Amino acid sequence: MAVKLRLMRMGKKKQPTYRIVAADSRSPRDGRFIEIIGHYDARRDPSVIKVDNERAVHWLQNGAQPTETVGKLLTLSGAMAQLKGEPMPEGAEQFDKNAAPAEAEVAAGAES
Repeated sequence: MAVKLRLMRMGKKKQPTYRIVAADSRSPRDGRFIEIIGHYDARRDPSVIKVDNERAVHWLQNGAQPTETVGKLLTLSGAMAQLKGEPMPEGAEQFDKNAAPAEAEVAAGAES
């Protein structure tokens, strides 16, 4: 099975957000996937990229091929640098599954 790291379109009409997924290359764009490794929201200014770098590096080490766009996103998030053993670039933010969303933290801080 050939695995690709690619974008999966989510959201409403004319308001796309994307998941970065590991999927079989033969499955449709928005179809079956193996694992979600991140999120990408291009409509915000600046764009929001959240990637679980550990899982991305795992898939890359096991032969998964990123699409052109996902390759650029992984470079920005620092996963490609981590794969090559280089230091993470400045501004690279890793996705933490246990952390609360930033909006909830801001709202909680405003109520205090």
